[in-house]
Amino acid sequence: MLTLDLTNAPRWHDLAPGVRVQLRPLTTALMVATRSDPAVEAVPEEASDEERAVAFAKALARRAVLAWDGIGDADGKPIDPSPEAIDALLDVWPIFEAFQLTYVSKGLLLELEKNASALSPNGPSAGATDTAKPAHPTRAASKPARTARRG
Repeated sequence: MLTLDLTNAPRWHDLAPGVRVQLRPLTTALMVATRSDPAVEAVPEEASDEERAVAFAKALARRAVLAWDGIGDADGKPIDPSPEAIDALLDVWPIFEAFQLTYVSKGLLLELEKNASALSPNGPSAGATDTAKPAHPTRAASKPARTARRG
């Protein structure tokens, strides 16, 4: 069952110990806007899937991040989110992975569900079709079945 969160309120996501970000809900409008982001559109056609994923994640994060805790500059002084700081944050591999897993992948779960096989209506084989012809009830096999030799 698909459950809808009608509040559409921002949520805090833990990306690493002591590091959390407040993100907008992953809505259709946010995804569409990110797809047409100039940085995403500027990715060359010959770019790898990984390069595309990084460009998309950064563009999405620049739109989605509202606030954060546990992030500071080189001197350890807390800083506010900015496009440059968000890009730098996602350049940290474990943070990028956590962002993808806790935020982006949850939004894509419905997309993945469309690729799954449909459930069988009544039991595991109810939706299956026969692939072998039925055996003739009065005709014996013409020769014995081959089995592995015992050694």
